[in-house]
Amino acid sequence: MKQHAEWMREAIADARLALATGDVPVSAMVLDATGAVIGTGRNERELRRDPTAHAEVLALRAAAQATGDWHLEDATLVVTLEPCVMCAGAILAARVPRVIFGAWDEKAGAAGSVYDVLRDRRLPHRVEVFAGVEADACARLLEEFFADRR
Repeated sequence: MKQHAEWMREAIADARLALATGDVPVSAMVLDATGAVIGTGRNERELRRDPTAHAEVLALRAAAQATGDWHLEDATLVVTLEPCVMCAGAILAARVPRVIFGAWDEKAGAAGSVYDVLRDRRLPHRVEVFAGVEADACARLLEEFFADRR
């Protein structure tokens, strides 16, 4: 969808800012039912020295603070990389109904590649997943980051 691609391009631009702190360039944003941004986050594990400072977790925290409610039942999460198991758990806990992600994470993804936590029928909450939005651009940013580290 056109709107998904526009949102993802915003997230990609934000992900580039993580490069300044040496963090993996991943960004997430939470949108309300009207499409307005209510929370953003980018990877800040290096910056904060915090293993839980993933983009999705920080964006969910910001959205909960902005709305005054941890139930994000009308929200959409847009993230440049497929969520990991920890982030998928946070998405489920926040009751986010939709996730749009860019690049697949073939090593640790939990939205369809390695695991599919977000759509696991054994869990009480399932998420509608839109995968691979602007995937090439998202993957290229990550590939460039890791190539520079080698």
